[in-house]
Amino acid sequence: MSSTTVAARVKLVRVTPAYRRIVLDNPPLNLMDPSIVLEFRQIVTTLENDDQVKVVVFESAVEGFFFNHSDFLAEADDLTDIPQGPTGLEAWPDVLVRLTRAPFVSISLIRGRATGNGSELALACDMSFASREQTLLSQWEVGAGLVAGGGPMARLARQVGRQRALEILLSADDITGADAERMGYVNRALPDAELDEYVDALATRIATFDSWAIANTKRLVGDGCLPPDIEIGAGWGTFLASSRRPAAQAKIGALLAHGLQKPGDTEDRLGLALGELGSSGS
Repeated sequence: MSSTTVAARVKLVRVTPAYRRIVLDNPPLNLMDPSIVLEFRQIVTTLENDDQVKVVVFESAVEGFFFNHSDFLAEADDLTDIPQGPTGLEAWPDVLVRLTRAPFVSISLIRGRATGNGSELALACDMSFASREQTLLSQWEVGAGLVAGGGPMARLARQVGRQRALEILLSADDITGADAERMGYVNRALPDAELDEYVDALATRIATFDSWAIANTKRLVGDGCLPPDIEIGAGWGTFLASSRRPAAQAKIGALLAHGLQKPGDTEDRLGLALGELGSSGS
């Protein structure tokens, strides 16, 4: 297997001409910052312009974390100043929508925590497979006084139903791989020892099929169930507005003081930390 590093923390790996892997590598917590959004945009553009690509697998090189929430110590203007993408959406939702609409198949291989942006990435992919023992998914934003910005309100209700979507979003709690499978949040939760082999075999199989048939099947399935861009854009706008609220800034400040964005219990058990913070009235 040969690889080409597109950026230091996001790596595009060429398995075969038709099969690629994207490795997320921002230790120790795989946080998302504005520069990583630009790296994602570059990779999606590269893949869109390569007509050999049929399947792409997202995975993590960081133990315990698939992909995580935003870096709240980064400059917010560095994200909002990124020009809109080809969809007309802002940078992060643009990347996710383009990934969903791309002619190639996208698969998330989730081992570790997929919180906030990580959950949004998994929802934007065409399929998601999780480690039964080592996966935690969450849309944690409501617990921090925020509204999620990467489209989970629009995507989750269509994927798991309205009531389960509200359970995921409003509980802001950690969801195990097994429960995520039961809810329809992911395709399957597999024993950790079987996850890599299963995803690789599936991706390899898809990569042998006809590009035209793959792209048109994906397009026609999407026509019946994907949210319109206006819903994705509304979520992003509400996220930005929520992040400026004093209540949200106070919650994020309290979480940072509690150990957010540092290796340890707060990041490892974020759902529990949010519950403790809420019950304390902070």
